[in-house]
Amino acid sequence: MKTGLVLGKFYPLHKGHIGLIEFAEARCTELFVLICASDKETISGEIREKWLHETFKDSLKIKLIVFNYSENDFPNTSVSSQEVSKIWAVPIRKFIPKLDYIFSSEQYGFYLAEYLNCEHIPYEFQRESHQISATQIRQNPIKYWQEIAPAAKPYFVKKVCIIGTESTGKSILTIRLSEYYNVNFVPEMAREIIEETDECTPKHLQEIAILHAKTIQEKVQKTNGLLFVDTDLNITRSYAKFLFQEELNVPDWVEEINRFDLYLFLENDVPFVQDGTRLDEDRRNILNQFHKATFASRNISVKIITGNWEEKFLKAIELVDSLILS
Repeated sequence: MKTGLVLGKFYPLHKGHIGLIEFAEARCTELFVLICASDKETISGEIREKWLHETFKDSLKIKLIVFNYSENDFPNTSVSSQEVSKIWAVPIRKFIPKLDYIFSSEQYGFYLAEYLNCEHIPYEFQRESHQISATQIRQNPIKYWQEIAPAAKPYFVKKVCIIGTESTGKSILTIRLSEYYNVNFVPEMAREIIEETDECTPKHLQEIAILHAKTIQEKVQKTNGLLFVDTDLNITRSYAKFLFQEELNVPDWVEEINRFDLYLFLENDVPFVQDGTRLDEDRRNILNQFHKATFASRNISVKIITGNWEEKFLKAIELVDSLILS
């Protein structure tokens, strides 16, 4: 029985990591993957463990270990060093007393193998297959989207919510933006449940909120770095107060899914169009203020977009581009 080790941050997990682990898995009967998560890093070791578990869930050889450590105790450096490797060999030996192989794409693998009395098997020192680093991905996930492991991609999706009162162009803008950026979108779900606003009941609003959240959950798994969402939970909350003077109660998972990186609030400064399903224009305008008050009461920052249809579209692009580069 041959036991191997791959260690790394997997911060985030990318295709280069996957190639290394697959290379190692083919060369031993048991493979430990040590996830080293510093107290200064923003993605927990447990989240990284989930990515690896999802990626290698069908493997019977791979054993995942999370090592949450303090940078005061263990050096956090990308530079290979004999001195640093000697320090790191101590916790590794505690986790895995006996090793036959260490697999890596770095010089430190040779140093660790010496201290752990095992053999180092190098993998693509020149990174021939995937010339990418996790640092590059963290700095610009969308630019390097194709290099991120599929299991890690949902974590990095930027979600943009298009909000506002009725007849302000939310649905059209959501579709236009998704086409412009070539990504997925989530439509408003109200019309899936009811035909007209005045037919709505409190039960309908809860059904709408849950269906909308499920659709966001589904689409975020399949999009390409960005997801545009028409309306959110807070708009549905606002309807509950406006129409029924009631609070909307939903499960915690619905709250969690309805968190967005950018809210674009379309002002009601375009011509009102009555399509037979909407409130009348006066109530639509009152609802506009209700929506704004709802977001303000929850301390959610929104970007107000004014102007004609084309001006709103161009302003939205400007704001989304800023989000991508932030």
